[in-house]
Amino acid sequence: MQEVYLDNAATTRVSPAARDAVLAELTDNYGNPSSLHRKGSEAERLLRGARETIAEGLRVKEKEIYFTSGGTESNNWAILGGAKARIRQGKHVITSAIEHPSVSESFRRLEQEGFELTVLPVDKEGFIRPSDLAAAIRPDTVLISLMAVNNEIGTIEPVRELAESAKSVNPSLLFHVDAVQAFGKIPLAPKSWKVDLMTGSSHKIHGPKGSGFLYISENVRILPLIQGGGQEKGLRSGTENMPGIAGFGAAAAESLAMLDENAAYMRRVRSRLKEGLMSLPDVTLNGPADDLQAAPHLLSATFKGVRSEVLLHALEENGIYVSSGSACSSHKREMSPVLKAIGLEKQAAESTLRFSLCRYNTEEEMDYVLQVLSELLPRLRRFTRR
Repeated sequence: MQEVYLDNAATTRVSPAARDAVLAELTDNYGNPSSLHRKGSEAERLLRGARETIAEGLRVKEKEIYFTSGGTESNNWAILGGAKARIRQGKHVITSAIEHPSVSESFRRLEQEGFELTVLPVDKEGFIRPSDLAAAIRPDTVLISLMAVNNEIGTIEPVRELAESAKSVNPSLLFHVDAVQAFGKIPLAPKSWKVDLMTGSSHKIHGPKGSGFLYISENVRILPLIQGGGQEKGLRSGTENMPGIAGFGAAAAESLAMLDENAAYMRRVRSRLKEGLMSLPDVTLNGPADDLQAAPHLLSATFKGVRSEVLLHALEENGIYVSSGSACSSHKREMSPVLKAIGLEKQAAESTLRFSLCRYNTEEEMDYVLQVLSELLPRLRRFTRR
């Protein structure tokens, strides 16, 4: 039986280069970068090299990249640390209805602590309208957090336009972007976009789990969430996860060096899957109609008359691995906030699957997925009608 992994938005398999970098750190270059001896110096050089790789990919300064345990910590830190650092300027914050739980739950925490939250709507394709954002900004708005690529339907938000619009209304506010599904997939330029904070994660680009970054503009002050030994310039204490950072650096180097080529390839594979899905009866796609406004690796489809959990496991029995939504919320029974925000009814949302690709997937794999779906859907729909 063929195996096809299409849950890359949840996590990716580690690339050979990233695996080798992790192994070398675990077995040979195992020094603590804070140590003064040679082993420590070697670790410190590797730490700086990984930081430089990510900084170059974002076109920012090396000193503006801070390593964390992953996207969730980075998002928490940007939102909680950023808002609390500006509490004397105001207590109004803004986000959207389609953010990742690590963002939306951070804002719920701020609400509990007395901040006022505005949640922006999106249109049926998942786009945040710059005019809605501009209208929501007030003199006491201190922080905005909006994602670059939606993790369920793949919408590429107009981040540059949104940030420039926000800063034209209130230049002193902080603008944070969750770029976990964007880093290493599409070009990002936070400094020229007037973005103050940006999040990325290793395991979405064929690096190991447990490593991420937060870009903090050199002109921005945020409060640390973790206190201790003063690592990461005193803003993120704790001995650095050197195996994770080494693997992240290697994965980032690969992804960034071939960013355009990988994106074009994934778009071609995605197009093969999209065209096939559109040819199947009672299947509708969610997200942008224009493929260039959608991430190259994400596709959301609703299969009328079949519960997503049933179809997911039927595909799994055929060696095909997909998702019913965000991996961080897929065990919850509530309707996906993203699908609700774009106007799907509950029944349609409960029949929706997410297909997420990587550079290792092939068009032949998509043909196999479509063949299996064409056989499964009629059988499952007959069973459902009974």
